[in-house]
Amino acid sequence: MTAWVEHNTGEALYPHEAIEGALHALLDHGSEVDAGHWQGYPTEGKPDLLTKEIINLTFTAQIPETIDQLQSETKPNLPWAEVEFLERVGRVPRNPHASLAQWPHWREQSDSTMHNGMFSHTYSERFWPRGTYADGTYTKEPPLGMRYRWGDLDDVLDLVREHPYTRQATFPIFFPEDTGARHGGRIPCTLHYHFLLRQNRLHMWYPIRSCDAYRHFRDDVYMAMRLNQWVLDELRSDTVDGDPVLSHPMWEHVKPGVLCFTAYSFHVHMGDLAHLLRAEAS
Repeated sequence: MTAWVEHNTGEALYPHEAIEGALHALLDHGSEVDAGHWQGYPTEGKPDLLTKEIINLTFTAQIPETIDQLQSETKPNLPWAEVEFLERVGRVPRNPHASLAQWPHWREQSDSTMHNGMFSHTYSERFWPRGTYADGTYTKEPPLGMRYRWGDLDDVLDLVREHPYTRQATFPIFFPEDTGARHGGRIPCTLHYHFLLRQNRLHMWYPIRSCDAYRHFRDDVYMAMRLNQWVLDELRSDTVDGDPVLSHPMWEHVKPGVLCFTAYSFHVHMGDLAHLLRAEAS
């Protein structure tokens, strides 16, 4: 089943309304699906790894102006979600993130998705792909695509500073090396973030190929909206990573817009269903 979560008027929802509506749609209308595997684990003969799923979950929700409002609306896993977010935007690609041990669902001894102590990717690596971090040393390198060097989040900021109303401010997380999952490891769930300034509101589009309703959903929504707030703060600033930049006074009047969220597969594992119901009832 597909699901559109919205007011009858089509207006943007509050984040808590969007989240609760999405979860109700999943619990009421989800179909049982066996995807065959989950993060390297075969699901055959493991009923707990079967999923209850709806496809094409879509909603539009207003992004709060303050972090406190955002945390109250989305109820992410704190303090981990904020620590993880700050690591993502910290301009250093780390693998793994130092915040990993604070994640409530982390199972260090049984996780099979790491190789030589590293994941196939981290969000900080995808945010800042022009460098490497090893043994406490950060080295900035200029990796090349087919014709041009790779871009990072600062390049998106520079583009929007120069052309505030651009339609080109797409920030990809899914890279060509993920295509077909040829390496056999995990690939990003997030596909990209897209920013669009209209009528003094900075809007964001957030398509995600797969979203786990129990382990990730609230945190995913929180960190996407938090990224919109952070981008606005950076655009209002007169420095980037300590270096002076040109900041247009217009940004002082721009507020967060809406998050347009689409999950191609929105699901919960059967083994997590009771946990999800308890979490939403509390």
